[in-house]
Amino acid sequence: MAEQVRVTLYNDAGCPWGYSANPAFRVLEWRYGAQLGWRLVLIGLTDVAQEYVDRGYTPLRSAEGYARRFRRFGMPLAPNPRARIVGTGRSCRAVVAVRLQAPGREWSAFRALQFGFFTTTLLLDEDESIAAVLRGVDGIDVDAAIAAIDTPEVEDAYQRDRAEARSAAGSPTQLQDKHATTDGPVRYTAPSLVFEGAGRRLEAGGWQTIEAYDVIVANLIPEGRRRGVPDDPLQLLTAFPDGLTTQEVAQLLTRGNDAPDRVAAEVTMLGLVADGAAIRTPLGDDALWQPI
Repeated sequence: MAEQVRVTLYNDAGCPWGYSANPAFRVLEWRYGAQLGWRLVLIGLTDVAQEYVDRGYTPLRSAEGYARRFRRFGMPLAPNPRARIVGTGRSCRAVVAVRLQAPGREWSAFRALQFGFFTTTLLLDEDESIAAVLRGVDGIDVDAAIAAIDTPEVEDAYQRDRAEARSAAGSPTQLQDKHATTDGPVRYTAPSLVFEGAGRRLEAGGWQTIEAYDVIVANLIPEGRRRGVPDDPLQLLTAFPDGLTTQEVAQLLTRGNDAPDRVAAEVTMLGLVADGAAIRTPLGDDALWQPI
């Protein structure tokens, strides 16, 4: 078996770019499986909402941005203006709290918070709203995670994440102008991936396509295994029992560098529902498809 490639994802649940990249991440997970070892680093885009307000953000501007700029990427959206702008620092700390409590479950907590940010109007810098989202995640003690947000252990771990995310000075990410300096240091933008293996470190900073990620992995494990599109689409839902969005399914069913066919993916999933093999749960302006 080829040496495992370590993949560090710098992301923030409140970033629409990071959210929109999920279809590409599902493809990497499907194609390479355990050959990739993933690690999530929380960026902490804004500790408090006022930081966004000072930059000119408003609830309407944010909702309009989701509709105008991000609907094309296909992830579920429900661009309703919130009652106010929210910061992301507290939700990031909640993910860290889950990571310390139940290592590995931070990924599901993070995904749930992404859905919360982009398909609800919950104020996800308030503990009640964060808890409401996390209650849908199996395998974690939500009350304990919320209670731990303000503990020194969580704060120290979160600040280590933030510092690492702000270490992009002189990197390929900065060379490509995929970095940001909104709070001073040169930081990785969401989503940035760093691949490490075979004594090499390769970066895909900021928004990239699945083709860019795939080329990097192929060069790091040329003798590895790469799983293709399955003949039976139910295999995808079995591999991702927590559910897939329509765009994630479409990307997973795409061969080569063809464009994803979202309509065909939805029709395929509806066929599984009609056969009693899958369920469709509405999510924003889309759905989450899961095996029965």
